[in-house]
Amino acid sequence: MHLNPYGEYAVLMAASLANDWPDDREGIVARTREFGMTMDFLAGADDLAASRAVLDEWLRVVDEVDPHARAALLNAALAAASAYPRLTDHNGEGWHLHYRDADQTLPHVLAAVISVGTALHLTTRGMHRLRRCAAGDGCRNVVVDVTRNGRQRYCSVRCANRAAVRRHRARGPISAA
Repeated sequence: MHLNPYGEYAVLMAASLANDWPDDREGIVARTREFGMTMDFLAGADDLAASRAVLDEWLRVVDEVDPHARAALLNAALAAASAYPRLTDHNGEGWHLHYRDADQTLPHVLAAVISVGTALHLTTRGMHRLRRCAAGDGCRNVVVDVTRNGRQRYCSVRCANRAAVRRHRARGPISAA
Protein backbone atom coordinates (compact mmCIF):
# COMPACT_ATOMS: atom_id res chain seq x y z
CA MET A 1 0.00 0.00 0.00
CA HIS A 2 1.32 3.46 -0.91
CA LEU A 3 0.17 6.23 1.41
CA ASN A 4 -0.90 9.54 -0.06
CA PRO A 5 1.95 12.01 0.59
CA TYR A 6 -0.10 15.04 -0.37
CA GLY A 7 -1.84 15.68 2.92
CA GLU A 8 0.05 16.10 6.15
CA TYR A 9 3.56 15.72 4.73
CA ALA A 10 3.11 18.31 2.00
CA VAL A 11 1.79 20.87 4.49
CA LEU A 12 4.57 20.07 6.96
CA MET A 13 7.08 20.52 4.13
CA ALA A 14 5.56 23.88 3.23
CA ALA A 15 5.71 24.98 6.87
CA SER A 16 9.32 23.82 7.10
CA LEU A 17 10.21 25.89 4.04
CA ALA A 18 8.28 28.90 5.33
CA ASN A 19 9.84 28.70 8.80
CA ASP A 20 13.39 28.14 7.56
CA TRP A 21 13.79 29.24 3.94
CA PRO A 22 16.82 27.64 2.23
CA ASP A 23 19.53 29.80 0.68
CA ASP A 24 19.46 28.12 -2.72
CA ARG A 25 17.65 25.74 -5.04
CA GLU A 26 19.67 22.78 -3.75
CA GLY A 27 18.44 23.53 -0.23
CA ILE A 28 14.83 23.47 -1.40
CA VAL A 29 15.36 20.18 -3.22
CA ALA A 30 17.04 18.74 -0.12
CA ARG A 31 14.02 19.76 1.96
CA THR A 32 11.65 18.06 -0.48
CA ARG A 33 13.73 14.90 -0.08
CA GLU A 34 13.44 15.14 3.73
CA PHE A 35 9.67 15.04 3.30
CA GLY A 36 9.67 12.04 0.99
CA MET A 37 9.68 13.50 -2.53
CA THR A 38 12.01 11.41 -4.67
CA MET A 39 11.43 12.53 -8.23
CA ASP A 40 13.77 14.91 -10.02
CA PHE A 41 12.70 18.44 -10.93
CA LEU A 42 13.49 20.14 -14.20
CA ALA A 43 15.67 23.19 -13.66
CA GLY A 44 13.98 26.50 -14.40
CA ALA A 45 15.45 29.90 -15.12
CA ASP A 46 14.80 31.29 -11.64
CA ASP A 47 13.69 28.39 -9.46
CA LEU A 48 14.66 30.04 -6.17
CA ALA A 49 12.63 33.22 -6.67
CA ALA A 50 9.70 31.38 -8.27
CA SER A 51 9.64 28.83 -5.43
CA ARG A 52 9.66 31.68 -2.90
CA ALA A 53 6.67 33.19 -4.72
CA VAL A 54 4.83 29.86 -4.34
CA LEU A 55 5.53 29.92 -0.59
CA ASP A 56 4.46 33.56 -0.29
CA GLU A 57 1.13 32.74 -1.95
CA TRP A 58 0.71 29.78 0.40
CA LEU A 59 1.38 32.05 3.38
CA ARG A 60 -1.61 34.14 2.28
CA VAL A 61 -3.69 30.98 2.80
CA VAL A 62 -2.07 30.43 6.21
CA ASP A 63 -2.77 34.00 7.31
CA GLU A 64 -6.38 34.11 6.13
CA VAL A 65 -8.64 33.50 9.12
CA ASP A 66 -12.01 33.53 7.34
CA PRO A 67 -12.68 29.95 6.15
CA HIS A 68 -14.50 31.08 3.00
CA ALA A 69 -11.76 33.52 2.01
CA ARG A 70 -9.14 30.87 2.84
CA ALA A 71 -10.96 28.39 0.60
CA ALA A 72 -11.11 30.96 -2.22
CA LEU A 73 -7.35 31.57 -1.99
CA LEU A 74 -6.65 27.85 -1.92
CA ASN A 75 -9.03 27.20 -4.82
CA ALA A 76 -7.15 29.81 -6.86
CA ALA A 77 -3.84 28.09 -6.02
CA LEU A 78 -5.30 24.72 -7.01
CA ALA A 79 -6.57 26.15 -10.31
CA ALA A 80 -3.20 27.74 -11.09
CA ALA A 81 -1.39 24.47 -10.40
CA SER A 82 -3.99 22.35 -12.13
CA ALA A 83 -2.98 19.10 -13.71
CA TYR A 84 -4.78 15.85 -14.13
CA PRO A 85 -4.07 13.35 -11.37
CA ARG A 86 -2.01 10.57 -12.86
CA LEU A 87 -0.78 7.14 -11.90
CA THR A 88 2.99 6.82 -11.84
CA ASP A 89 5.54 4.20 -10.93
CA HIS A 90 8.91 5.91 -10.57
CA ASN A 91 11.98 5.25 -8.47
CA GLY A 92 10.72 1.81 -7.44
CA GLU A 93 8.05 3.33 -5.18
CA GLY A 94 5.14 1.35 -6.58
CA TRP A 95 2.07 2.76 -8.27
CA HIS A 96 0.76 5.97 -6.77
CA LEU A 97 -0.96 9.23 -7.71
CA HIS A 98 0.70 12.47 -8.68
CA TYR A 99 -1.31 15.66 -8.74
CA ARG A 100 1.00 17.32 -11.24
CA ASP A 101 2.17 16.88 -14.78
CA ALA A 102 5.36 14.97 -15.43
CA ASP A 103 8.65 16.81 -16.01
CA GLN A 104 7.85 20.15 -14.40
CA THR A 105 10.15 22.66 -12.76
CA LEU A 106 10.58 22.83 -9.00
CA PRO A 107 8.20 25.80 -8.42
CA HIS A 108 5.43 24.14 -10.47
CA VAL A 109 5.77 20.91 -8.51
CA LEU A 110 5.82 22.78 -5.20
CA ALA A 111 2.69 24.72 -6.18
CA ALA A 112 0.80 21.54 -7.04
CA VAL A 113 1.97 19.47 -4.08
CA ILE A 114 1.51 22.21 -1.50
CA SER A 115 -1.91 23.33 -2.73
CA VAL A 116 -3.29 19.78 -2.94
CA GLY A 117 -1.71 18.86 0.39
CA THR A 118 -3.10 21.94 2.09
CA ALA A 119 -6.56 21.29 0.68
CA LEU A 120 -6.48 17.68 1.91
CA HIS A 121 -5.17 18.73 5.33
CA LEU A 122 -7.81 21.42 5.85
CA THR A 123 -10.71 19.34 4.59
CA THR A 124 -9.81 16.22 6.57
CA ARG A 125 -8.54 17.83 9.79
CA GLY A 126 -10.41 21.15 9.82
CA MET A 127 -10.04 24.64 8.39
CA HIS A 128 -8.64 25.91 11.71
CA ARG A 129 -5.66 23.52 11.69
CA LEU A 130 -3.21 25.82 9.93
CA ARG A 131 -2.05 29.08 11.50
CA ARG A 132 0.83 31.18 12.78
CA CYS A 133 2.39 30.47 16.17
CA ALA A 134 0.33 31.94 19.03
CA ALA A 135 3.38 32.76 21.16
CA GLY A 136 2.72 36.47 20.79
CA ASP A 137 6.35 37.49 21.09
CA GLY A 138 7.10 38.06 17.45
CA CYS A 139 7.28 34.40 16.43
CA ARG A 140 5.74 34.14 12.96
CA ASN A 141 6.36 30.43 12.38
CA VAL A 142 3.64 28.40 10.71
CA VAL A 143 1.89 25.77 12.83
CA VAL A 144 0.43 22.73 11.09
CA ASP A 145 -1.86 21.18 13.68
CA VAL A 146 -1.64 17.42 13.35
CA THR A 147 -2.57 16.70 16.96
CA ARG A 148 -5.37 14.34 17.83
CA ASN A 149 -7.39 16.98 19.70
CA GLY A 150 -6.80 19.83 17.23
CA ARG A 151 -5.50 22.31 19.77
CA GLN A 152 -1.90 22.90 18.76
CA ARG A 153 -1.22 26.63 19.04
CA TYR A 154 2.56 26.88 19.17
CA CYS A 155 5.30 26.00 16.72
CA SER A 156 7.52 24.48 19.42
CA VAL A 157 7.71 23.55 23.07
CA ARG A 158 9.97 26.57 23.53
CA CYS A 159 7.27 28.99 22.31
CA ALA A 160 4.62 27.22 24.42
CA ASN A 161 6.81 27.50 27.52
CA ARG A 162 7.58 31.19 26.92
CA ALA A 163 3.86 31.92 26.53
CA ALA A 164 3.08 30.01 29.74
CA VAL A 165 5.72 32.00 31.65
CA ARG A 166 4.27 35.28 30.32
CA ARG A 167 0.76 34.25 31.40
CA HIS A 168 2.04 33.24 34.84
CA ARG A 169 3.92 36.52 35.33
CA ALA A 170 0.90 38.53 34.16
CA ARG A 171 -1.17 37.08 37.00
CA GLY A 172 1.19 38.73 39.47
CA PRO A 173 2.48 37.45 42.77
CA ILE A 174 0.36 35.03 44.73
CA SER A 175 -0.42 36.44 48.15
CA ALA A 176 -0.59 34.19 51.20
CA ALA A 177 -3.80 34.54 53.14
